[in-house]
Amino acid sequence: MYIAVSCLLGIVGTVLGSVIWRYGLNNAPSWSEQVALLLVINVAMFAAAAAIRDEGHIGMESMVGLLPDKMQFWIGNVNGYLTIIFGIALVWLGLLMAVAVFPTRIPSLGIRESWRYVPVIISGVLMILFSIEHLIAMFTDKKVIPSWH
Repeated sequence: MYIAVSCLLGIVGTVLGSVIWRYGLNNAPSWSEQVALLLVINVAMFAAAAAIRDEGHIGMESMVGLLPDKMQFWIGNVNGYLTIIFGIALVWLGLLMAVAVFPTRIPSLGIRESWRYVPVIISGVLMILFSIEHLIAMFTDKKVIPSWH
């Protein structure tokens, strides 16, 4: 979550600096849009991973809460396994995209296009690990302590 918040502050700084540079100094930086785009990808992916860690993702909690405990347990398991499958898809497809665009560079930054997919791959791994953590906690009847209080 701290990475996502840092990137969000980076977006604010980049966009604010770009606006001041463009309208105040009459000289628009060519790199600001691409930096902001990279930071948006980081915010989205790391915030999604943090939401899975803290069980803050969108769910049907009110509906599931009405079910018997045993049914809640199995729905939690299905949710955990589906999240792991989604994380595996993010890692695999992120790697495929990173490899596919590796020869290409982002002209205004001079870095490889593959850097856009690094946060997707990392957050996919984090989603898998956080889902495994939740599954272990469910099977051992323990509670996962949220990382963001």
